[in-house]
Formats: sequence, C-alpha cells, structure tokens
Amino acid sequence: MQIANHDVSIEQRCVRVGAATISYLVAGAGPPIVLLHGLAGSSRCWQHNIRQLARGFRVYVVDLIGFGASGGLHPLSFDKLAGYLTVWMNQLAIRRASIIGHSMGGLVAVDLAAQVPDRIERLVLVDAAAFLIEQSSIYHLLGLVRELFQIQIDFLPTLVVDAYRAGPITLLNAIHQLLTTDFSPRLALVQAPTLLVWGEQDALVPLEIGRRLCRQLPANNHIVVIKGAGHNPMWDRPTAFNRVVEDFLALERLR
Repeated sequence: MQIANHDVSIEQRCVRVGAATISYLVAGAGPPIVLLHGLAGSSRCWQHNIRQLARGFRVYVVDLIGFGASGGLHPLSFDKLAGYLTVWMNQLAIRRASIIGHSMGGLVAVDLAAQVPDRIERLVLVDAAAFLIEQSSIYHLLGLVRELFQIQIDFLPTLVVDAYRAGPITLLNAIHQLLTTDFSPRLALVQAPTLLVWGEQDALVPLEIGRRLCRQLPANNHIVVIKGAGHNPMWDRPTAFNRVVEDFLALERLR
C-alpha cells in the first residue's frame, strides 16, 4: 500500500521473520532511521513525524510484534525482540541505522543497542519506560490516571484502536514484562551517541526518570525537555520534537 502526500510517499510493507510477521512503513531517502512505538501503540503514533523526517532520511516505522499489523510470537518476549529486529534489518540490508524508541519502544531500542552496538549509529530515547521495576503498582496506576487527564484529545482514537488491535493478552503480558524486567544492566553496554527527549509534563514516566537515565547511560548523551508535552511529545508537540531530532541526527549526515 502506498500513500502520497506533501511530496513524500509512504509505503506499507511486511516481511516474515521466523515465526513472526513484521509490518512497517517506509518513506524518504538518505541515512536509515528506525522508529519504535510504545505500549498499546503502533506505527500510527508517528504520523506527525514521518513526512518531516523523511525529507532527509530513509524512515522505517515498525509495528512491534503483537502490535499494529505485526503478528506471531505469542506471548511477546522482550528478550527476543532485539534479535527479531536484527534479522529484520538484515533482510532489508540495513547495515547500520539510528533508532528512535518511545516508552516501551525505548527499552527495546536500548536492548538492541546493547546487543548489536555496531549496527546502531545514533539512539533517541523518547520518554523511555525505564526503572519501572522499582516502583509500586499504585505509583504506576496514579501516573496512568494523571496522564489520561492531560492526553491530547485527538490522540485518543489512535490509542484506543491500537490497544484494541493488540488485545488484552498482549497488553497485559507487555505490562507485566515492563514492570518486572530490569533493563539497567543493558545501559552500560550502549555505545551509540544518545539523545533523550522528554515531555515536560509526563505523568507516566516523569522527567526525573529521564534525568536519571541520562546519568546512567555512557557519557556521550544529553536530554532535551519538550515544554508543554506529556508522555507523547512526538504527538503533543510535533514541530518541536521533529526539530530536536533532526538537529541530533544531522550530525550523522555530516560524518
């Protein structure tokens, strides 16, 4: 399927990777970047960013296995996702790419960068769901309630449809793994220059988590706070988000 608008064509494709089918969007030309969505999301979460980023890059927007149009590999296992994404990159002849991961996708991006550091050019972590294992269930529930009260109204239909497509089993399994998997040991293995982008008003994964993550990653990283944004800055403030990410990735193009 091909969608054309604003001089940028977006094509939907899928490939078989072992027991899974990985669906993805592709647009633009240039150095490759891969976008990974968060929990209860899909490639649709990046619809305000794809065309702008595709003006300077070859953009791949992946539906993680069990979400969006990707299927197979039930139940979802975080420990296997990085391996499947590496095989997917091999099939598409993507030797090296920059990875942008939001929330849950940020943790998958960290795992990928830790496992195959030679394949990662630059890393962008957007409100990554780090250190959740250390917090109580009540803490997470209150954060979710606060975030729902400030979420952008136009984002709700996308969130509801994507959550429905994933289904309760996939969602509950993913939540369980997010709350019980310690990703801290992976942080020291990340070699790629890293940008952290955080919504100033994120109630789900607060800004202090982002600052702590910035301290625990290797030295070659920094954090940018998007004012007025919540947990989804790429949707809440797309112009500011796109500019920050483009400026960071432009350093790759100058190499």
